[in-house]
Amino acid sequence: MTPTLPHTVRAVDTPQLLDLAQEATMHGFSQRLPVDWLQEHLAAEATHYLFPTLIQRLTHRLDVPLQWRCQQLLTVRTGEQIWGLLDVLPDTFDRIPETLDAASKKDIVSRIEHAVTVREWSERTAPDTGPEEMPRT
Repeated sequence: MTPTLPHTVRAVDTPQLLDLAQEATMHGFSQRLPVDWLQEHLAAEATHYLFPTLIQRLTHRLDVPLQWRCQQLLTVRTGEQIWGLLDVLPDTFDRIPETLDAASKKDIVSRIEHAVTVREWSERTAPDTGPEEMPRT
């Protein structure tokens, strides 16, 4: 039976987000940013947010576990917040403490909806970067 997608937002600090990205890399999840890109661009002391929006099951790759596809609101070193995607294992997501009240969650979802994407931000801040060097999300 497929677990129920949680309708919540979770807050993580930069080291936690780097761990989540590393786990996604280890499992070969398709929606993730490279850990080195995150280390270079994320604000070290920032809080980032994950909002699960889709149950991702790869029926053609049975070796890849089910995951939550999360929209993420990242704070980069410039102080801007940008939007990306990250696939997270359900058990991993469940271990992230619930720390936000309902009003904060609603505000974060609204900010996600209006944020520029990682790609848009990268293109704006690094115009000489070629497409092969751009993050996928």
